Amino acid sequence: MFFHFVLVIIMFIGAFSLFNWLMGYKKGNIIIDLDDRYIQYSEYVAAIQKKLESEGRVVVYLGDRRFSIDGKNYMFIERNISMGGVPMQRTILKPDN
Repeated sequence: MFFHFVLVIIMFIGAFSLFNWLMGYKKGNIIIDLDDRYIQYSEYVAAIQKKLESEGRVVVYLGDRRFSIDGKNYMFIERNISMGGVPMQRTILKPDN
């Protein structure tokens, strides 16, 4: 019985960790949920840049899904997730090592 309890706890922690990884929750990542959905890549990049600049950040798009934000390089990853049945476009900016 104890073994089953431990196994359930381990599975729960694993599922929670996987969910957090997919959603981009990690120290150093910048997460942006934009109000609009962008199909055109150039419009999407411009919206990301505008959002970050509105927060007072210095942003330069370097090309090939890479940004320089406040002097640090980031790679952007797009995730489409369903929130209450409504698709949401999530942008994850991950530090580029």
